[in-house]
Amino acid sequence: MRARRGNVQRPMAPTAPRRRPAMVSSLADRAGGNAAARRPSSAVWPRDQHPLSDPTRNAELQRYEQEVKGAFDRIVPVLQQLSFQQHEPRFPEVAQALAHAELGFALPQPILENAWVGQLDMRTLYAWCVFETYQRISDQFFSDDPLAGNQGDAFEQFLFDCGFHLLDITPCADGRLAHAIAYALRIPLSCVRRRPHAGALFDIEDTVERWVKTEHRRSREGYPNAAHDPTRYLKCVVYHFSSIDPSHEGCAAHGSDDGLAVSAGMARLKAFREAVEKGFCCGASVDLLLIGLDTDTDAIRVHVPDRDGEASLDQWVDARELYAETLGLDSAAARAHIAAAVQAGCSGPTDLGMNQFIARLIENNISQIDYVKQFHGGNYSDAGHAERFIGVGIGFKEIHLRNLTYFAHLDTVEEGAPDLDVGIKIFSGLNVTRGLPIPVVVRFDYRGSVPGARERAIANGERVMAAMQNRYSDLFEKGLLHLLLSVRDRNHFVPSETVRSTITIPTPGGH
Repeated sequence: MRARRGNVQRPMAPTAPRRRPAMVSSLADRAGGNAAARRPSSAVWPRDQHPLSDPTRNAELQRYEQEVKGAFDRIVPVLQQLSFQQHEPRFPEVAQALAHAELGFALPQPILENAWVGQLDMRTLYAWCVFETYQRISDQFFSDDPLAGNQGDAFEQFLFDCGFHLLDITPCADGRLAHAIAYALRIPLSCVRRRPHAGALFDIEDTVERWVKTEHRRSREGYPNAAHDPTRYLKCVVYHFSSIDPSHEGCAAHGSDDGLAVSAGMARLKAFREAVEKGFCCGASVDLLLIGLDTDTDAIRVHVPDRDGEASLDQWVDARELYAETLGLDSAAARAHIAAAVQAGCSGPTDLGMNQFIARLIENNISQIDYVKQFHGGNYSDAGHAERFIGVGIGFKEIHLRNLTYFAHLDTVEEGAPDLDVGIKIFSGLNVTRGLPIPVVVRFDYRGSVPGARERAIANGERVMAAMQNRYSDLFEKGLLHLLLSVRDRNHFVPSETVRSTITIPTPGGH
């Protein structure tokens, strides 16, 4: 057994005779059977709402989802209508009126005015509309705070009480996990550091560097709490799987192999911990947590770690099963049942603070299970990819909706090539096969308090745009790839700023 990490002594949950109760699932339980057999049963999806669910918050989140996705989904119908009308009298005026009414912004006037001499440039109009819509939702996110992301004081205190001073989560870059923080886990955005990567395979060196900055700030500034406080850095990986079609709709980065997604996520977590321990001694260690997310139902499963941070890869606590088991209980009894399940979910002694944190995530996820049940019939109709654009770079604090964005976190195209290639492959099926371009938003956030930071962020973005145009030159030259460069000052809660795009607007008259 590994020696206990660090000098911090946290309360140990009481031990008890171990037996695997019904709510603790294992990989063996999932072996065999067809997709229909794995579909959530009516026993797991009853009509009644769970006592721990938050219907008010669910309604708020659903309104936001409808508003944002609806804005993107109106683009194609509007352009189809324009295609039918492009040779009608007064077409530019009619088109602008329709765009304002349905999309909320104007279209490039020269493109409309040139339509009479040939075909309307639908590829350019499509990219323009996607980029304009993205900018509008960014503006709204930072002006209205629709997800209440800055209202995290209570949850931050809960984190400290559990023994953690920072929560760093890496979900897979798959767009079906873009909502993992605000929806599936219901964590206030101000309380978490989120860095998506394909397959949830985060960069170890980059994460160690962020850990160093966090601990340095604790020592120098006492933020988020003083370095002598008995708290730890919690690194979490969220991999994903499909309960309905596991062989085809799992993680593309792992070939829809759930076992590989689990083992690769845990291996990356352990490599991060080892890098910290070897570089800064065992007393500088971190806590680790592995979570799975079912992209069909949004139900999570948590691999409960023991006090040494070790967790079984083929055993977990399943929120969907706990939902069914606690549906008929009152809220207090349901919480007690969940807490017992979490404690029983590990074969060894566990950490009380970690158990409390996991139990809270499961309780939060119960609201999301009800959300999917109420608004999506128990499982999403878009089981596969249905993202609206690709996000590339560093940032996108405002993107928290399922299947809205495929995100590739990177500094350079060379280092992020695997993530980018996955995204381009996905959008080649979603868009290119229909003759539509792949819209890519290149984004670099910067600290406005640092001299020259904005200029360097723009330069980084220009470099990435040029590299992408070169890497995917065939698509770009055919007008099937368009890029938008935006930057944002992360020192302030402000929208992104559009710098430029690859869209070229012709001069009036076609000259």
